[in-house]
Amino acid sequence: MNSSIVEIILSLVIAYLLGSIPSGVWIGKVFFHIDIRRHGSGNIGTTNTYRILGPVAGSIVMIMDISKGAVATLLPSMLHISGISPLIFGLAAILGHTFSIFDHFKGGKAVATSAGMLLAYQPLMFGVAAGVWIVMILLTSMVSLASLVAFPCVTIAIFFTHDTFLFILAVILTGFIYYRHRGNIKRIIKGTESMVPFGLGNALRTRHQQS
Repeated sequence: MNSSIVEIILSLVIAYLLGSIPSGVWIGKVFFHIDIRRHGSGNIGTTNTYRILGPVAGSIVMIMDISKGAVATLLPSMLHISGISPLIFGLAAILGHTFSIFDHFKGGKAVATSAGMLLAYQPLMFGVAAGVWIVMILLTSMVSLASLVAFPCVTIAIFFTHDTFLFILAVILTGFIYYRHRGNIKRIIKGTESMVPFGLGNALRTRHQQS
């Protein structure tokens, strides 16, 4: 028996509010007394948190943002909601993360929360995305470039699962994430994109600066 429209709408609101939690902002203010929106790139996601608050805080924010997408996607089974794809709930969390009601409808770039949705819905494809992302981080030392490569790669992999709705959503999210990273893309082309302090890319840049 399908759930009522009211139940579905209320559950989608919960998913949106869950996604809207500005993890980076709250952790920065509570534990560091720093508003990360006023530092670095001004973004509230993992990369800027890592840059401003350090690897521990950055890792916690990443886990929290992934969890938002995963928990939202699992809401239908948790609340016994039927008649609607769990991906819609994951998408609601992604919209919340990107256009947070707690941050004047601003937010992050949707990478970690999208990964969380994939983790809950299709763990194997999450593994593909995570594998590509980790390899790219180790090669380039750029979180943004790793994300820009991982998304189209996993979208291609999803195509072969014959899950039409997931594939369409992956294509849309890939385009959206590229749009949200347009500033990063310009900096990557110019060679001025920020790097994490490890990986081959960082080692090469450091060697070049010292030579």
